[in-house]
Amino acid sequence: MTPRVLVTGASGNVGREVVRALRARGIPVRAAVSSRAAGAPGADAETVKLDLRDPGTFAAAVHGCSALFLLRPPAIADTKHTLNPFIDAARAGGIGPVVFLSVAGAEKNKIVPHHAVEAHLIARGGDFTLLRPGFFAQNFGDAYRRDLVEDGRIYVPAGDGLVTFVDARDLGDIAALALSEPARHRGAAYTLTGPEPVSFAEAARIFTAVLSRPIRYEPARVLGYALHLRQRGLPWSQIAVQTILHVGLRFGQASVVNPTLSTLLGRKGRTLSEYARDHAALWARAERP
Repeated sequence: MTPRVLVTGASGNVGREVVRALRARGIPVRAAVSSRAAGAPGADAETVKLDLRDPGTFAAAVHGCSALFLLRPPAIADTKHTLNPFIDAARAGGIGPVVFLSVAGAEKNKIVPHHAVEAHLIARGGDFTLLRPGFFAQNFGDAYRRDLVEDGRIYVPAGDGLVTFVDARDLGDIAALALSEPARHRGAAYTLTGPEPVSFAEAARIFTAVLSRPIRYEPARVLGYALHLRQRGLPWSQIAVQTILHVGLRFGQASVVNPTLSTLLGRKGRTLSEYARDHAALWARAERP
């Protein structure tokens, strides 16, 4: 019998791509969203409300599912009382394979919340696969989008660091691969990067060409960046994680191309230029009256 996969964060950048890739393989999906109004890819997608801060939503979400794609919502930093109890509830509810979207270097970095989730999965045993991507190309259409549209700039505290941006579409394909062949990927931890290192200055040049208007890279100072995110309405816990990850780029933490993604997919990963061209409408400016 074909397993039904519960996909958390199904209305977000990565979760949406996991749903797409699983359905392309003919695998039944239940899309977990924080609100029924949030929806999920495909008008006929089965959705369920899941609030990782509310254990009362756990049982209904996992009922009838036999596999799980799990990601950490950016706003959740305390995984001890959210994601980890959900993993236990999922196991108790009959979930077998768990594919967790972690982050590159999480196994060594206890500061990032993903570390505790990885440790919990390993300690509890069972069937799991860890995906450790670097920075998403989709950050430009999400975390960086407002700065691009309103200010014509990329503003992060990354200095001259190089980044091997990975496309969420490729991550969706790899997650679907791991969930459809769990025995082959059981216990694996995959570091996943894009095919080439790109500086933020070069990224600005890419977006300048794609959008046909000037985009500049403005290296941020740590305090200035934290205050900028606070003005954007982000909670301090999320600001801390986002700032730490970007500062790490100064020291080459995301500069090395790892061949794992292309090996698993049997093709080259998508480049930042491809992502920018494919999603150019995201950064269109509203017409002024």
